[in-house]
Amino acid sequence: QVRLVESGGGLVQPGGSLTLSCAASGSIFDIYVMGWYRQAPGKQRELVADITSGGSTNYRDSVKGRFTISRENVNTVYLQMNSLKPEDTAVYYCNAEVLLAITPRGPYDYWGQGTQVTVSS
Repeated sequence: QVRLVESGGGLVQPGGSLTLSCAASGSIFDIYVMGWYRQAPGKQRELVADITSGGSTNYRDSVKGRFTISRENVNTVYLQMNSLKPEDTAVYYCNAEVLLAITPRGPYDYWGQGTQVTVSS
């Protein structure tokens, strides 16, 4: 009922910047929280940053001061990534906690398909 589509990944040199976008579509009444997670090879998926519908943000310590999460309307979230480091290399996943416009309304967790970010010289 809900689809998350990510874009903006790619290859960038250390110190460079990328912006990830995620757009949600479907039977959405509201989205409580949208966030970005990442998973590097051989590691567990970890929260990078999230943002509530009220605009409150949360970042993991290693990205504070370098990454900025923002929302445009209910359905779209961005992750501006600056001063990228090789250790930021991972597949980045968009996540949304969604209250559906149909019953049962939830909320339910949805995931995007992931976008690769590679930081390398």
